[in-house]
Amino acid sequence: MSVYAESSAVLSWLLDEGTAAEIRRLLAAADFIITSDLTLIECDRVLLRAVAVGELTEAEGADRRAHLVMAASHWHVLRIAPEIVDRARQSFPGEPIRSLDAIHLASALIARSAMAGLGLLSLDDRVRRAGVRLGLSVLPI
Repeated sequence: MSVYAESSAVLSWLLDEGTAAEIRRLLAAADFIITSDLTLIECDRVLLRAVAVGELTEAEGADRRAHLVMAASHWHVLRIAPEIVDRARQSFPGEPIRSLDAIHLASALIARSAMAGLGLLSLDDRVRRAGVRLGLSVLPI
């Protein structure tokens, strides 16, 4: 199984939310994980914010960032390249789609063009609905 890991799913794992065990299981079961620069940016920003507002200690934030860096070192990270920008600027099924979601969806579509059967790992309802309409397999089921 190959997956595109969108920010909401990765954050669930990093923040140990209710769905974290399922996300961990799906990531561990994946043969190939693709994500975007955007996922790493969004995850880092959420961790920095959590430390800044006192939801995490500095040490907890650093530990979670280290987990992300370690995991991402085994993932294929798509750069936000011109082809992704061009696709993100176009319409998606289920508009309105937010800008950052459009970048994730465009990234997943570009990745799918190189890897048949790619699943979209996301917990964001808008991204999931658009992904289904784009013909992506959406995880978790």
